[in-house]
Amino acid sequence: MKNVQFREALREAMSEEMRTDENVFLLGEEVANYNGAYKVSQGMLDEFGAKRVIDTPIAELGFTGIAVGAAMNGLRPIVEFMTWNFAILAADQIINSAAKILQMSGGQINCPIVFRGGNGTAGQLGATHSQSFEAFYAHVPGLKVITPSTPYDAKGLLKAAIRDNDPVVFLESEKMYGDKGDIPEGEYIIPIGVADIKREGTDVTIVSFGKIIKEAHKAAEELEKDGISCEIIDLRTVRPIDYAAVVNSVKKTNRCVVVEESWPIASIASEIAYHLQNYAFDYLDAPVKRVMQSDTPFPFSPTLMAEALPNVERIIAAVKAVSYK
Repeated sequence: MKNVQFREALREAMSEEMRTDENVFLLGEEVANYNGAYKVSQGMLDEFGAKRVIDTPIAELGFTGIAVGAAMNGLRPIVEFMTWNFAILAADQIINSAAKILQMSGGQINCPIVFRGGNGTAGQLGATHSQSFEAFYAHVPGLKVITPSTPYDAKGLLKAAIRDNDPVVFLESEKMYGDKGDIPEGEYIIPIGVADIKREGTDVTIVSFGKIIKEAHKAAEELEKDGISCEIIDLRTVRPIDYAAVVNSVKKTNRCVVVEESWPIASIASEIAYHLQNYAFDYLDAPVKRVMQSDTPFPFSPTLMAEALPNVERIIAAVKAVSYK
């Protein structure tokens, strides 16, 4: 095993796949000469050259369309968005072209492409630069949606995404790029659509994904002091969702809290709650609780930011509520 940063795990995944398959290439704003806005692609231009690591203009709709067309013709592009907030401009190509072409071509044309970049909040960036898009893209048939929380998951899932024949939305976080974690020295792949039990527990299931799962871990440590044992499930993939992992955990703990860094309406948390009442109703000893971002555009003020996001205190309160304590 070796200890690497989140950004290094992503770089390893892309570089390994580019060495293996000459059809894989990277494009996006500042990915080449600047080594990536968050240094994810550092050194890749030197190794693979300007034909496979391509700097683009600030024109998300345009370069995403080029990449989607390339994927339909047999290449395997990786599109880096500086943030997923900017990818709103490219949503037409992602949702109306990449996600639809297999069905609209009667199964004749695949679109093996990965769209990746920073997602969610990252300091005082204001409402238009602090949005979490997991549920937004998970709503769309034809897309697969991944949001890893550790360097290990990031590398294994990104390699799986690059090899997949369907379009994959890969959501990272600017606040995670410097996180460190252990990954194997050799190659490994994590299957898309398989959740991971990050912490074993017996009393309450906490379901989460992405960087906000760190708050769930902190809350679980505090709750352990009060004699409440929390099981933490990291979905890792939010389309498809590993429903079986969640249901099986709730059958053991009989309680569930879902923690999500996004708005409450039409959320992943809502989907989990629906699925549990449909398939694990007889096992629930309390209603499913959600700990979400506030139902408002994200604030700029640090004081309001702290109130808007899920935090340890709110998670602890939710867990105690479903435990009737």
